[in-house]
Amino acid sequence: MQLSALIEKTVVGMGYEVVQFEQAARGLLRVYIDFVPEQAERGAITVEDCEKVTHQLLHVLTVENVNYERLEVSSPGLDRPLKKLSDYVRFAGAEAIVKLRMPMPNAANRKSFQGILQEPDGENLALVFEGKEGPAKLDFTLADVDKAHLVPQVDFRSRKA
Repeated sequence: MQLSALIEKTVVGMGYEVVQFEQAARGLLRVYIDFVPEQAERGAITVEDCEKVTHQLLHVLTVENVNYERLEVSSPGLDRPLKKLSDYVRFAGAEAIVKLRMPMPNAANRKSFQGILQEPDGENLALVFEGKEGPAKLDFTLADVDKAHLVPQVDFRSRKA
């Protein structure tokens, strides 16, 4: 079984989602996890969640005799990457930055946009952004995306002293 599929199967089996998986230099395996959309109300991934997944992955990687030096399991952070169509469905209404592979002729040949994600229509994605003449809509597909991530939303006023 391929390493990414092994990690995906293990993490999903524990009730989490693999947001991103990287094989970095010197044998480092880096796994970013989040709650599956059905459990998003649980809030943010905690250190305890990361520890639980790390422990299980260490066991599975040992049993499967995977050659690696170090394993890191982490949350995707406040600027969570958007990789799959399901991410765009889940975060519709959220502010995001989308960088396209090619400039969009109908949007002043820009490649980078910041705005509010719209509910996907099948495979078609959309982002409402502030254009030169007011709000504008960017229509694109997942294949058009080079990189995309959420814009961190931090509200310090809601903290109690």
